[in-house]
Amino acid sequence: MSGSDNPYNGSFGNQMTATTSFGAQPATAAAAGGYITDTTTANFGKDVIEESRNQPVLVDFWAPWCGPCKQLTPVLEKVVNEAKGRVRLVKMNIDDHPSIAGQLGIQSIPAVIAFVNGRPADGFMGAVPESQIQQFIDRIAGPAGADEAAEIEAVLTEAAELLAAGNINEAAQLYAAVMQADPENAKAVAGMAECMIAANQHERARQTLTDLPEELAKDPGIQAVLKKLEQIEEARKLGDPVALERDLAVNPDDHEARLKLAKILNVEGRRDEAAEHLLLIMRKDRAFDDDGARRQLLQFFEVWGFKDPATVSARRKLSAMLFS
Repeated sequence: MSGSDNPYNGSFGNQMTATTSFGAQPATAAAAGGYITDTTTANFGKDVIEESRNQPVLVDFWAPWCGPCKQLTPVLEKVVNEAKGRVRLVKMNIDDHPSIAGQLGIQSIPAVIAFVNGRPADGFMGAVPESQIQQFIDRIAGPAGADEAAEIEAVLTEAAELLAAGNINEAAQLYAAVMQADPENAKAVAGMAECMIAANQHERARQTLTDLPEELAKDPGIQAVLKKLEQIEEARKLGDPVALERDLAVNPDDHEARLKLAKILNVEGRRDEAAEHLLLIMRKDRAFDDDGARRQLLQFFEVWGFKDPATVSARRKLSAMLFS
């Protein structure tokens, strides 16, 4: 799914722009003009101890006369730059500033010590190969992409909360931002379709979920939104809910009318009421429509989600009915 045919890039409802960025260069690195700096004994506290509370800091203890240092330096700087802010590199010339190395018990160079949250956390000595430096950084800062993945997950959580609160455009902006960073993120695709449904753009939502890559199309979240669309389309054909309620007032045992009303209430977002109607049918006549009320309730659960309060409440009542 390329950016040119990505349906999430356009406007939604009112004008929408997605400005959230992921994996951006940290402000500290940007302010310093890069990821590599030199330090002194006087500045060690600020450059290393304080900075390591924001992100891991590697301290390279070296000297101009050290041959292995000259081998390590370009490789170390290359890997740090490629890490793009996951760590900082601070270099300390021990000829000019020997006291810190002495306090840390460093007896040979090159020596690289990683500081995390103000304390030494790990280190290595010698001109190690590039692959070992990469592994060292992954061990200290986490695998590449981990921070971006966590940030995306946080944005998706915020978007879901906005959508639940009825802030459709704000939620859509966040889902669109995630799609720019990860075009095949299933939660973002499903969330954007949910925004369209909430805005009564049902056909657009269906188009959004059409012709997705095979693996993406199989995602349970995507499938749940498609089932929701099917329920909406079915409910449109079931008649007037007011008329159905009148029928039930005259004949409470009109299970067909009650089933239709439950389906309509569901698409209106009145989930607890919809579930109660289906549970009532089950209490009165489990054989109706070949246990159709229970089967319909299970379909509601699939769309509502396992943790939805309506699912939790109705499932508890269903279990009590089935196993009491």
